[in-house]
Amino acid sequence: MTIATVAELMTADPLCVLRSDSLKDAHDLMREKNVRHIPVIDANGELAGMLTQKIMIAKVMGLMAQYGAAALERKERQVLVSELMATDFAAVTAEQPLIEVADYFVSNRHGCLPVVDADNKISGILTSSDFVRLAARLLKTSAQG
Repeated sequence: MTIATVAELMTADPLCVLRSDSLKDAHDLMREKNVRHIPVIDANGELAGMLTQKIMIAKVMGLMAQYGAAALERKERQVLVSELMATDFAAVTAEQPLIEVADYFVSNRHGCLPVVDADNKISGILTSSDFVRLAARLLKTSAQG
């Protein structure tokens, strides 16, 4: 089993949210689809940022502490994804060698990397969980061989 590039391991066409979506929209999507990272795109479909579960939960907890549980949904609708998204992140391309990307994950302790094309449009997402699944497959193959 040889997996050499990001394209071979990434999740293609990941769920995305718009910069103009509300925190409520993103929160619901993360909960319904059980994802921890969502690329944020602009109206042209270009990657604008990343919204992580960690960032989102911190904001939700802050809103609950400040306004109470009864007002949470209303307050979540008033916060835009663009106000929360991380903009200081790296992106990779589908053609990049996995060995480079693995080193990035180890060195930077990030949970995901968006995968973009030449026009900065999102084509996939690569997560640390993808690497764990790959390691499990390689270990099983090794144990059987």
